[in-house]
Amino acid sequence: MAQTYRMTHWRRGLNGLVRALLRVGLGPRHTYLLSVRGRKTGRLHSTPVTLVEGAEARWLVAPYGEVGWGRNARAAGEVMLRRGRRSETVGLAAVDPQEAGGVLKRYATEVPITRPFFEARPTSPVEAFVAEASRHPVFRLVPQGGAASPAR
Repeated sequence: MAQTYRMTHWRRGLNGLVRALLRVGLGPRHTYLLSVRGRKTGRLHSTPVTLVEGAEARWLVAPYGEVGWGRNARAAGEVMLRRGRRSETVGLAAVDPQEAGGVLKRYATEVPITRPFFEARPTSPVEAFVAEASRHPVFRLVPQGGAASPAR
């Protein structure tokens, strides 16, 4: 059975360390500081995220399920990604379960710390990840000015 995400003191500390590293341009590959306005407060919230990056697209995955930043991102339809001095604002397009399945499998394979939050294992077929797509939102990143469909 997949674990449920909880913000523990350990996670809060680790996120703080990764956040500080990302602000100066260091940190794990494909990891960015995501900033998004709160859907209720309008306050800017930031959290480290790891993207799935391919030649054809980049995807933002919520490996812990429908957490606050994911709900805020869905409502805003865009997020800012930052790493050091480089930042970009990108639009979000929700993807269908078929596309999400392949992205989730790749994510679980590349980001081992999130594996306990998935029912499927990295060796599972893509269909097992398609079945989990409703529990782990996946968004395709769309450059600003691009034709993004609103995130669902």
